Amino acid sequence: MMRLVTGMAISGLLLAGAAIAQERQRLPRECRQDIMKLCRGAVGGFSQCLRNVLPKMSDECRKAASDRAMAREERPDGMIEVAYGADARQRMDLLVPQDSGSAPVLFFVHGGGWSIGDKVAGGATKGPWASRQGWAYASANYRLVPQVTVEQQAADLANAVAWLRANAASHHLDPDRVVLMGHSAGAHLVALLGTDTRYLKAAGVPLGVVKGVVLLDGAGYDVPTQASAERNIVQPMYEAAFSTNPERQAALSPTRHAAAPNAANWLILPVKLRADSQAQSKALAGALVKAGSSAAVAVVPGESHRSLNTGLGEQGDCATKEVERFLASVR
Repeated sequence: MMRLVTGMAISGLLLAGAAIAQERQRLPRECRQDIMKLCRGAVGGFSQCLRNVLPKMSDECRKAASDRAMAREERPDGMIEVAYGADARQRMDLLVPQDSGSAPVLFFVHGGGWSIGDKVAGGATKGPWASRQGWAYASANYRLVPQVTVEQQAADLANAVAWLRANAASHHLDPDRVVLMGHSAGAHLVALLGTDTRYLKAAGVPLGVVKGVVLLDGAGYDVPTQASAERNIVQPMYEAAFSTNPERQAALSPTRHAAAPNAANWLILPVKLRADSQAQSKALAGALVKAGSSAAVAVVPGESHRSLNTGLGEQGDCATKEVERFLASVR
């Protein structure tokens, strides 16, 4: 089980069926050699091996693979890019439904182990789907580890929400109705915004603006527990993001900030395949409910860490139906 789980947070961004072999050919030579060395003779084929070895690869190779995978993503018609800060990573994609008046905002944060990933991931599906539900879709990039800290990433995202509020009138948005949604590391970051209110407060965003939080298969809600798990192949990734300092790990753990005040409404979606994600999700929900928030955990069957995210917005998708009901309840 652990071996299946470990590479998911990163591989969900990188793997797309038959394109894997082509992706390998476009990577820098040293990265291709690294992959071939690690995967030579592996049981289960190249794609399964790549899922397992990605956490062992250098930051440079993981980033190169991510960048090439993201280059294949397409933006839907009508989606624009806006800057919420001066850094090249402080950008958002924004899609607003036509004739919406002032649309509430679904604010999405990508995953990638806090060190890779891009806002375009899944936007071609999620953006139009959100529009059909009457929501504007905003997907934000943020600066990445190791160039910045996780604390600075959370501040970036809080500032992105502040930008949406400040520019709501010109983009036909409702500045006071925002739902935060994140996948994997992005789920951790939006959970942190919804529990540790210092980030939103510093950006000038009232907590009441956040009408709900949707978490897609995260497992970093209690960082010390996850970072110290036995046979945790992604431990180096956690150490790069959170260090080995227990106090700092605890300070960046949403579950340990779940004493009130918190965002009022939560939907937490771990996949059935991941025992760690389920345990962390239930612990966070329990702490939130104890503090007075509404928090539901819906374990999603038949999905992987990657497919939960890539399938969101598709017709007939189980997780999509859960999110649609949640969005309707907080609108």
